[in-house]
Amino acid sequence: MDVLYRKGSATAAEVLENIPQPPSYSAVRALLRILEQKGHIKHEESEGKYVFMPTVPADKAKRSAMRHVVQTFFGGSAEQAVAALLDASSAKLSDSELDRLQELIERARKGDKK
Repeated sequence: MDVLYRKGSATAAEVLENIPQPPSYSAVRALLRILEQKGHIKHEESEGKYVFMPTVPADKAKRSAMRHVVQTFFGGSAEQAVAALLDASSAKLSDSELDRLQELIERARKGDKK
């Protein structure tokens, strides 16, 4: 999915070329077929090749994936998920990133979803 979001669309061979330590070509094709069956991607035929593209905008997919991670690994607790991300041993946030997080927290307190 990362390759398709980054490039906008790609053939199976192009996906394979853009994956570090890629699996076999047939494994990439199988994964693309599964993603298409689940509705995450679609394909169009161009010059005898299938060109795959995402069906969901990246922002919407990110939010959906994050909700799933929070539900699955943190029992639905956004606080626990954020705490895990901010673990001092792994997070090195800049002052501007911390300011942005503070702004988001203040918006959440006010109930502003922008």
